[in-house]
Amino acid sequence: MSYDLVVIGTGPGGYVCAIRAAQLGLNTAVVEKDATYGGTCLNVGCIPSKALLHASHMFAEASHGLAPLGVIVDPPRLDLPAMMKHKADTVGANVNGVAFLFKKNKIDAFRGVGRLAGPGKVDVTGPDGATQTIETKNIVIATGSAVAPLRDASGAEIAIDEKLVVSSTGALALEKVPQKLVIVGAGVIGLELGSVWRRLGAQVTVIEYLDRILPGFDLEVASRFQKVLEKQGFAFRLASKVTGVAQAGAGAVVSCSSVDGATSDKIEADTVLIATGRIPYTQGLGLEEAGVAMERGRIVIDDHFATNVAGVYAIGDVVRGPMLAHKAEDEGIAIAEILAGQAGHVNYNVIPGVVYTMPEVASVGITEEEAKAKGVAVAIGKFPFSANGRARAMRETDGFVKIIADAATDLVLGVHILGAGAGELIAEAAVLMEFSGSAEDLARTCHAHPTMSEAMKEAALAVAKRPIHI
Repeated sequence: MSYDLVVIGTGPGGYVCAIRAAQLGLNTAVVEKDATYGGTCLNVGCIPSKALLHASHMFAEASHGLAPLGVIVDPPRLDLPAMMKHKADTVGANVNGVAFLFKKNKIDAFRGVGRLAGPGKVDVTGPDGATQTIETKNIVIATGSAVAPLRDASGAEIAIDEKLVVSSTGALALEKVPQKLVIVGAGVIGLELGSVWRRLGAQVTVIEYLDRILPGFDLEVASRFQKVLEKQGFAFRLASKVTGVAQAGAGAVVSCSSVDGATSDKIEADTVLIATGRIPYTQGLGLEEAGVAMERGRIVIDDHFATNVAGVYAIGDVVRGPMLAHKAEDEGIAIAEILAGQAGHVNYNVIPGVVYTMPEVASVGITEEEAKAKGVAVAIGKFPFSANGRARAMRETDGFVKIIADAATDLVLGVHILGAGAGELIAEAAVLMEFSGSAEDLARTCHAHPTMSEAMKEAALAVAKRPIHI
């Protein structure tokens, strides 16, 4: 059978692309190398981590967060297998949902590793080693990303066995709570998974090469967030690098030094999590043989997601831009609509990012540092949750809202939030920015009282230096 579109990879970008294409009348097939659909996000990333983040937060609240509210409980006991079952059930529901949508939209699925085999052809090598060729008018590569390797002082790659030295995949499947957990990398993945195991009793030490946590996020927000995490029990070794990981009995010894080499140290650990980022997953796709242009490991595309090879497109983590599931989804919808003759589009200036710790961190648009680097004159408004009535009632007063607006036009250029529910609150900012809204537009929009969202309005009022509550 010949298809209008074959999508290689069924992560958030791939499966959304396939479903939208089928809805638009394109005869569509997908190729997936793993046993279940959904890619890293649904299987060993976004979804299972959020299940454990929620469950571990409930455990932490039961341990020490309820008594001040007048709710007295016996000291809670951790049933880790039950918590892991909750995670597995959550994953199962999501991946089964994707399978249902494929069937509902009459999308053919091929199990195996996809490879470009010439113009309009994709070879699929199944688990049994047999290869079949699919013919198609268009190919979308949506193969996502893989764990970035960490190298020791000699340049050798530090082996990940998913038992003692783990990636995010192994950190989501530990069979017991580590007494001492060392995390390499203070980005989103490291801090989220560190939060899970810290709440459950682990002693967590984070080693970060930069002199700050959460690279890419607003510096003021990140600095305040670091203090919150330290209050929760995190220990940070910033401006430090890992020079080696050696097994020591049932555990490991992590060797590290300051970036400038002035000091060095060894840290004992029961588990070591490598969370130094992710890299595009492009191996085995036959890209070089097909002549697909690459740059720094990523597939080069134009503004319409097309590669330099006719009929071959790419989206998600394998192309430029942030490695975020929702960015890949928007690209998947856009390319499906383009292939169907419509006008697909992604606004890369309004891609929110969220850290699902407690409190959460959320961001959309440019940071204060980026504005300064670009020479953009801005007006900034901030409002603390400590002055928000709903936050006080919920005992969730950590953090603040920060709005960055163009000083001349009042156009909102960025919004950054540290606080409970920040991941939900940021959607208001994204909608505002999508419609080129100003801080004044937000300030004059009526917000329900008492809600956490009132902090958004107050921060907008603060841009013009007229906050109501402080």
